[in-house]
Amino acid sequence: MSETDETLLAQMLKGDEVAFTELYGRRQGPVYRFALHMTRSVPSAEDITQDVFLALIESGRRFDASRGTVLSFLFGIARNHVLRRIEKDSRTELVTEIDEHLSDGSLMEDLTKRETIEHVRCAVASLPPVYREAVVLCDLEDVSYEEASIILECPVGTVRSRLSRGRLILMDKLARHVVRKCV
Repeated sequence: MSETDETLLAQMLKGDEVAFTELYGRRQGPVYRFALHMTRSVPSAEDITQDVFLALIESGRRFDASRGTVLSFLFGIARNHVLRRIEKDSRTELVTEIDEHLSDGSLMEDLTKRETIEHVRCAVASLPPVYREAVVLCDLEDVSYEEASIILECPVGTVRSRLSRGRLILMDKLARHVVRKCV
């Protein structure tokens, strides 16, 4: 039987490297994807993911199970790092280095799929950060409204309204194909 994230965290905080490796293996993917969607930069997402797990080692004792899961705690740490990075890079161009692995098919189908994926990616990336983080967490990472409210440090109603507004903006951008060039 596999250990819970909370058990692995407790073991990790006692110096168990195997527990850290297990927890990292489980939760690195969602943290990385969140950071990637928010920053639109592979190098930034990689750095943030590393910083999140270093912060977990240093301040994992601050985790409070009554406030949410270990994953929501990690998303909260990631959010803080992402917001600092966005602020820092607000005047710097970010480069997207995501390779699309499209299924076999005709060249035209592949190009159409790639263009559609790129339009959606650019539309999500062009959302204001408060709406983008709600869309990324709830729609792309399947985080519940309650967990998102903990991560975003706001009431559930605010998460719902940000998500609703973000979806409307996203639909408008996609419907009009007025997606600025993805940076």
